[in-house]
Formats: sequence, structure tokens, C-alpha cells
Amino acid sequence: GGCFWGVQLVFQHVKGVVSATSGYAGGAADTAHYKIVGRGTTGHAESVRVVYDPSKVSYGRLLKIYFAVAHNPTELNRQGPDSGTQYRSEIFTADAEQQRIAQAYIAQLDAAHVYPQRIVTKVAALPGFYPAEDYHQNFATLHPYYPYIYINDRPKLEHLKKQFPDWYR
Repeated sequence: GGCFWGVQLVFQHVKGVVSATSGYAGGAADTAHYKIVGRGTTGHAESVRVVYDPSKVSYGRLLKIYFAVAHNPTELNRQGPDSGTQYRSEIFTADAEQQRIAQAYIAQLDAAHVYPQRIVTKVAALPGFYPAEDYHQNFATLHPYYPYIYINDRPKLEHLKKQFPDWYR
């Protein structure tokens, strides 16, 4: 979903989410470091591992929030001011059922023309997740007035509050 700071911020405020951890997915363990991933040559995407309680929130609800407020699924290899494959829109799934549900949801959104452009979000099995460096964890919460956060990520949280008030915590 682009820069992991905003995606983590959104999911940390969703009822039923146990944890949201910034990190890297899609590449090898030895290249899962911010300065290396930032080159856009590792195969990694800045990612957020979302652990949730399925008795409190469904995977489908998490997908709705992801597509509605966490990022723009029509931007190829970018999100807002950030560009490169490390900012691509991709869902890394834990199992075949999650993959099926995510692909079906994307197909529904595209068929309903919810977005003016085609959704470019990819869906793939999670090859491995590597937590980001400590200073990236909870960055938006710890630095709410950091210009990047204030301009790009705080609005996502406001959208969550407005669009999903029953799911905001």
C-alpha cells in the first residue's frame, strides 16, 4: 500500500486488529533493510503485517478498509509522492483462501467501476515478512506532525473515522 507508515497507522486504529507491524515483503531476507529496499531493486514492497482476531473483524472488512482508506489501488508502483516498485500495491496472503477472497474482491470493485481507473493491486502468497527497523515502527503515531505524516497519512486516519466509524478505535 505504499509507504508503510500510513498503512500501519490506519490498521492500528481498526477494532479487532491485534497488531500492525511495518516491514518488507516480496524479497530476500538479506535485502530487507530500508536503505537497500529504497533503491527499488530488491523485489520488496514496504508492507504491513496485520494480525487480527477473526471473531472481532473479518478479512473481508480489512480488505474494504485497505481499499477505501489505506491507499490508492490504481497507482502503479507509487503512492502519492513515493514512487518505485517498493511502493507498489500488493496484498501478500497467508493462505489460498485469503488469496481467493482478495482476488474476488478486486474483481468486484473493478466490475462495479468503483475507481475511475483499473485496480493495479497484485495478490500473491506471502514469501516472507521482515519487520522494518525499530525507528519505522509506530512512526506516524510517534510523529503526527512530521510533514510527510501530516500531509499524506493523517488524512487516511480521518477517512477511516468518517467511512468506518463503527470500526474505528
